[in-house]
Amino acid sequence: MKRRAILAAATFAATLLSQAGAWAQAGDTRPIKLVVPFAAGTSTDIVGRVLAEALGRQLSQVVIVDNRPGAGGAIGSELAARSGADGHTVLLGTVGTHAINASLYKRLSYQPQRDFVPLGFVGATPTLLVVPAAAPWKTVADMRQASGKSVSFASAGNGTSGHLAGELLNLRLGKDFVHVPYRDGAQALTEVMAGNVQFMFYHPAAVLPQVRAGKLRALGASSARRSTAAPDVPTLAEQGIADFDLVAWFMLYAPADMPAAQRDRLREATQAVLAQPAVRDKLAAQGIEPMAMTAAEMAAFGTAEIAKWGEAVRRSGAQVD
Repeated sequence: MKRRAILAAATFAATLLSQAGAWAQAGDTRPIKLVVPFAAGTSTDIVGRVLAEALGRQLSQVVIVDNRPGAGGAIGSELAARSGADGHTVLLGTVGTHAINASLYKRLSYQPQRDFVPLGFVGATPTLLVVPAAAPWKTVADMRQASGKSVSFASAGNGTSGHLAGELLNLRLGKDFVHVPYRDGAQALTEVMAGNVQFMFYHPAAVLPQVRAGKLRALGASSARRSTAAPDVPTLAEQGIADFDLVAWFMLYAPADMPAAQRDRLREATQAVLAQPAVRDKLAAQGIEPMAMTAAEMAAFGTAEIAKWGEAVRRSGAQVD
C-alpha cells in the first residue's frame, strides 16, 4: 500500500509538472525575435515584416523583427544559430544564407543544415534585371553590343544571388561586365538608380516600386517562367539567353538547439500562417510564389540547393575568406 501511494504521488507530481509546462507555454508572453539578416527596406526585410505581423496574431504574442545585416547574411545567421536555447529566436533564411554561403565562405561561422531546422518554406521569386531609366538599353539583346569593361553591375554583396546572376549573364553573353558589391541591396539599388552602376539583378519586391515610379527599367526575369508580380517582363530565356534559370527563396528556420516543444509550436504556427490567403496575397504582391513543403521536403530542398548554388559559386570564382 505504501509503495502504491508513493507511485501515485509521483505520478500526480509528474502530471502537475507537465500541466505547469503546458500552462507556461500557453501563457508565454515573451516576445519572439525574428532575425532578418539583411538591412531594413530590403526585400528580405519586407518578407520578414509580413511574417512577423501574421505570426504575432497567430501566436497571440509579440514578434519583433531584428535586422542584423552584414557578410551576406552570415552575421545575422550566426546570431540566430547561437540563440537557440532561449526558445524565442527564429531566422528568416534565404538562398544566400542557406545555400550560397556554404560554398562562398571558406570559414563560415555557422552550418546551414547542422545549426538550423526549417519551420516553413515561405516561397521563391525570380530576380529582375533592372537598369536606370536613362540607360540606352531597352532589351537584354541591346546589352550584347556593350563593351564589357565599361559596364558594371551592382549586387547586395559577394556571392549573393544577384552577384551570381550577373556572372551567369557574363558567361552567357561572353562579356566581362565588372561586379561592384555593396553593403546591402538597398544601397546597390540606389547606386543603380543614380546611374553610378549600369545594372543589377534584384527582387521584384524592391525594384517594382522604382520601375513604376519611372526610376528604373526592367529588362528581364531570371527564372524559367515570368514573375507573377511582373508578368509583362519577359524572361531572359525568352530573349535568347539559353539555360538561365535562377530564383531566390525564403525559409523560416529555428536554431537546431531550440527546445523541441517550442520548435513544434512555432512550426505549427508558421504552417498555419503560410496557408492564410491574406498572407499568400501579400507575398504574391512581392513576387513571391508559395510552395507547400513537409519537413522532409524542406530538408531535401536545402541539400539540393547547396549543391546547385555551390556549382554556381565555383563557376563565378567568387570566394570570401
